[in-house]
Amino acid sequence: MDDATGFQPIFDGKTLKGWDGDPAFWKVADGAIVGQSTPENAVKENTFLIWRGGEPADFELKLQFRLSATNSGIQIRSVQIPQGTQVGNQTVQGKWVMKGYQADIDFANAFTGQIYEERGRGFLAMRGQAVYVPDGADSRPRVIGNLQQSPDELKAIIKQNDWNQVHLIARGNTIIQIFNGTVTSVVVDDDSKGRSLSGLIGFQMHVGEPMKIEVRNIWLKKL
Repeated sequence: MDDATGFQPIFDGKTLKGWDGDPAFWKVADGAIVGQSTPENAVKENTFLIWRGGEPADFELKLQFRLSATNSGIQIRSVQIPQGTQVGNQTVQGKWVMKGYQADIDFANAFTGQIYEERGRGFLAMRGQAVYVPDGADSRPRVIGNLQQSPDELKAIIKQNDWNQVHLIARGNTIIQIFNGTVTSVVVDDDSKGRSLSGLIGFQMHVGEPMKIEVRNIWLKKL
C-alpha cells in the first residue's frame, strides 16, 4: 500500500476473524479472503461477507481484489437485511444480504469503477462521472461533470485476472472511488431519504455463473 498513515488492517490475512458470511462460500487462502462458487454450489441470491468491526461514517478504505468471472462489489455504509424482508417485489431468503452503496466490480469491466446502490436506488454514478443526487421529490442522480479520463480510458486501467487496488473515500455526503490510482467516479448524495451516512462494510458474491473473488490487504482509516 502506498500510504498507510492512519490506516489499520481489518483482515489478519489468515482467518475470517471479525468477518461474517456463509461458510459454504467464504474462506481464507494464500493470504486473501476468497469467495467461490461452483456449478454444484451455486449462489442463488446475492450473498455477502460482512465486517463486524463497526459501522464507520467518514473513512477511507484500501484493498486489493482479483475476480475470475461474473460480478462482485464492495459494500460501504450498508445495512444487513433480515431474512423474510420484502424488498421491492422480492423476499430476502438468505441470512447475509446487504443493502447500500457498492463499489461495483465485474469481470468484463462493464461496470467496474461505478457507484451502485444494492437493493436500493440502483446506478448512482457511472464510470467517468461526477454526480449530484438532490434532496426532495425529484431525487434522480444528475451528472454535474465528467472526470479527466473518459469511461473507456478508465476501463483500460482495470486489470483482468490480476490484482487491482481500490481506494474508497466516504466523507459527509460525498463518496469518491479510486481504482489503481485513478478516480473513476464521484457522487455527492443529498437525498436525505435514500442516502446513508454510516454503515457496514462487506463483499459481494453475485448470482450467475461460477465465480471467484479474492480480496487482500484490507486497510481502514476512520476520519
